[in-house]
Amino acid sequence: MREGIHPPDYREVLFLDLSNGFKFVTRSCVNTKETDTFEGKEYPLYKLDTSSESHPFYTGTQKSVDNMGGRVEKFRNRFARGAAK
Repeated sequence: MREGIHPPDYREVLFLDLSNGFKFVTRSCVNTKETDTFEGKEYPLYKLDTSSESHPFYTGTQKSVDNMGGRVEKFRNRFARGAAK
């Protein structure tokens, strides 16, 4: 491996999802200023706004635009009439 091209601080980091409190540990070189304890070991802490545990796509609560009360059809009908004039 070439020297000097790899991140110098690649280590285990604790990620905290602020929306639901979900924590997980993975390796990263993200800069952190705080630390927290997880399963008896202290890790650098990085706070996330959303993770796979809270994101609508992964939790199955995502809404499809086509199924939101016919809004798309109303839009198409309204502008289809205006274009024909």
